Amino acid sequence: MPEASLIERDRGLLWHPYAPLDGHPPYAVRGANGTKLSLTGSDGRSFEALDAMSSWWSAIHGYRNPTLDAALVEQSGRFSHVMFGGLTHEPAVRLAEQLTEMTGLDHVFFADSGSVSVEVALKLAVQYQLGQHQLGRGRPGRNRFLALRGGYHGDTFAAMGVCDPVDGMHSAFPANIAQQLFLPRPPAAHLVNGTLVSDAESVSRWIAVLEETVRSHSNELAAIIVEPVVQGAGGMFFYAPEALTAARRVANEHGLLLIVDEIATGFGRTGKLFASQWADVAPDIMCVGKALTGGYLSLAAMLCSARVAAVVTESPLRALLHGPTFMANPLACAVASASMDLLAGGTWQQQVAGILQSLEQALAPAMELESVREVRVLGAVGVVELHVPVDVPAVTAAALDHGVWVRPFRNLIYTMPPFISTPHDVATIGAGICAAASQVHG
Repeated sequence: MPEASLIERDRGLLWHPYAPLDGHPPYAVRGANGTKLSLTGSDGRSFEALDAMSSWWSAIHGYRNPTLDAALVEQSGRFSHVMFGGLTHEPAVRLAEQLTEMTGLDHVFFADSGSVSVEVALKLAVQYQLGQHQLGRGRPGRNRFLALRGGYHGDTFAAMGVCDPVDGMHSAFPANIAQQLFLPRPPAAHLVNGTLVSDAESVSRWIAVLEETVRSHSNELAAIIVEPVVQGAGGMFFYAPEALTAARRVANEHGLLLIVDEIATGFGRTGKLFASQWADVAPDIMCVGKALTGGYLSLAAMLCSARVAAVVTESPLRALLHGPTFMANPLACAVASASMDLLAGGTWQQQVAGILQSLEQALAPAMELESVREVRVLGAVGVVELHVPVDVPAVTAAALDHGVWVRPFRNLIYTMPPFISTPHDVATIGAGICAAASQVHG
């Protein structure tokens, strides 16, 4: 079969994410439509599988969405790309207007990917603190960051520096990653009657550590950076919104900026339009990506408040020192703008609420398995945590036998279904995850 030949051509030629060149062979994609992927394995077997991953959390509207397809075709008929230096265009301006309205922030910087948007956010925070000092309103030397254990913010060097220092990639690049400060992972939270609930004493102790850490290092810190309420690639961990509220307060008290990384959580995934709304917190800087274009093209954005931007504009440097070649790519901006239009219709709220209810029911049987430590659900996020590391190839294959595509990691089998998933889709996803966990791990 042509797809089997494709897999052979791929092996040893292409690196795949976090995989060796001679790793387990990938599956070939023949097509994608709605919530389904058409796949072929290295043995020539074909699968029609529900995409339980939304292509790493990005394809929230599903595949071949007619509105997004039309936006892509229409813009390609005008122009596909122009440099953003000295030029502007309607898709970029319209998307920036939509994003500022949605977030309550005032200024937008378009980036190529989520990691790059984090790099830009960190640069902006340092430039802000330098500008404050140059304008006689701040302290010198504020160029470090306070992040959370368990956090993940991307694979580029500055982003790696604020990822978890133990479970991240620090050990592979010890001479290249800046040494930042880290707080313990905040106390866990669980959804109870629509509210994220945590142990109050544990939250109070964590806040005390936050306050003392910032007090001790205030002179060197530029900003606090967090994934609000949900830590994604660091463990699919849900934490107390009170921790985010405290981070906002402490940042204000010490003249630090608060950066929220909403790349994975933004645009409705957790049941709120942005996860920081679980704590009713307004950040100084926000990063968005992944679902921004509905999974069609790579695009991310860094947004900031007028107060932050004003300091940069008034300082001697004046400009934000970054400028990707494909910044504000018109095709990506046009599709993203159409995706934002779909979200503005409001149906995502009912969709995510329905997925939440279906996931709670569909994943509940996993708790009867000896291998399962915990099941947790928030919005359109479902997590089955095992006591042991997942056998990724075996679980992936077992889930495919039940018509479900998953990509587990560490000790987690999880799902982030497209928002258009039906109750039957979610029930199938849950049954496939439970069956795969039982078959492989017992």
